[in-house]
Amino acid sequence: MSLTNREAFGVTDLRLVFPKEKDLFLKDLTFQYHQGEKILFLGPSGCGKSTLLQVLSGLIPNSIEIPIKTKDSRIPKRCGIIFQDPETQFCMPYVDEEIAFVLENQQVPKDDMKDLIDQYLTAVGLKLNHRHQLISTLSGGMKQRLAVASVLALKPDVLFLDEPTALLDPKGTEDLWKTVQTISKDKTLIIVEHKIDHVIDFVDRIVLFNFNGQIIADGPKELIFNQYKSELRQYGIWHPGIWEETFPEEEILKLPQEVSTDPRLILKNFRAYRGKQVKFEVSQFQINKGEWVAIVGENGAGKSTFIEGMMDLIKTKGDRIWKVKNEKDDVSFLFQNPEYQFVTDSVEEEMAFGLVIRGGEEEEIQLKVNDALRLFNLDHVRHLHPFQLSIGQKRRLSVASSIIHKPSVILLDEPTFGQDARNTFSLLRQFETMREEGTTLIMVTHEEEIVHRLATRKIRIHNGRIKSDEKTKRGMQLEGVVT
Repeated sequence: MSLTNREAFGVTDLRLVFPKEKDLFLKDLTFQYHQGEKILFLGPSGCGKSTLLQVLSGLIPNSIEIPIKTKDSRIPKRCGIIFQDPETQFCMPYVDEEIAFVLENQQVPKDDMKDLIDQYLTAVGLKLNHRHQLISTLSGGMKQRLAVASVLALKPDVLFLDEPTALLDPKGTEDLWKTVQTISKDKTLIIVEHKIDHVIDFVDRIVLFNFNGQIIADGPKELIFNQYKSELRQYGIWHPGIWEETFPEEEILKLPQEVSTDPRLILKNFRAYRGKQVKFEVSQFQINKGEWVAIVGENGAGKSTFIEGMMDLIKTKGDRIWKVKNEKDDVSFLFQNPEYQFVTDSVEEEMAFGLVIRGGEEEEIQLKVNDALRLFNLDHVRHLHPFQLSIGQKRRLSVASSIIHKPSVILLDEPTFGQDARNTFSLLRQFETMREEGTTLIMVTHEEEIVHRLATRKIRIHNGRIKSDEKTKRGMQLEGVVT
């Protein structure tokens, strides 16, 4: 059957405005799709891709009361949506209960549930010691796998996927998309994803958006990548080859280089706990001034526990020695979930908060805030509440407010997830500038290109221990430029 003879879903002349905002966020947008299509939305961070997914799934305005108008709107009866932030879609406290909740709503007999729960957990690669485990004890990546499993349990005809692999390790990302591809042969997929390498082979249509949320191209993937190269670059959209275009390896090695043997952090006989259990331990460890340390490993390996322990945010034992003037002022921490650190009611106030509590002059603070808002592409949302931002904007705000006072050491837990290419590269250039000035970067990341092109040291965590600790190619280059 041809696409033209199949039932069409979507919206016609969509208009959407957020509460207390004067300007329309989406204006006269028309998008339609047919059963069985595999569609990828590409566009800059904050352009409205996630919002459009919520409209197409019926979440807006049926569950999320945001004013919209359309000439026509057709929502599928059986659909599931997977969010960027998995914690926003959990209903139950325990892993097995979360999937059982879905199965109960489908009137699945209780005796059949155990095998089905195991089946869905296996499908997304979520390996647990026991199924009845508190969701709050899972890592961010493990929570994302659970979110996907619970949506798969719905058996939807249409799957809306909003960056479902943002918090997954490389193997988890690959495994998830293989699973999605396997279970979706007769399903419709509409995907927002920055890691396009894993989805480009099985999508058949790309919809390209500009900064204002307007559709500027819609067609087969070959057509978009061949005929819209300048637009992809202009809007900072991920596309094949962009890392080498932006950070050529030979150019990175020519950047101003220096590293020091002066320690910034020393750990001895160090243990970090989750509850009563030791989740990370190391006998001797040191990080020096000017290093860019990438901490890598599979989901649940202990990466976040490691850096949270460094900050004394969780229970620890052993020696933890910071070699800085003032730990509170000179060491900054960035949570994996940016919402954990927002304390004010506007983007502008959030940016200024760290400077205000350190006693800066009002005029000087305002100048620094204005500069940071422009640098991090947040000037146009300065008066919004932080929770009104897109995931990518929230992440940039959390980074900017953490480094605006220029700390000596920055610990970052997945600082680039949810970002388009333009904003990712802007963040990385800012980090590199700080590193050249002597700042130490300690970064948990699943982005292998950051490790390969920019980090000076790579630490792999496995089962709560350091499995390997080695200089990268760039780090070896720096050995001859010690200061």
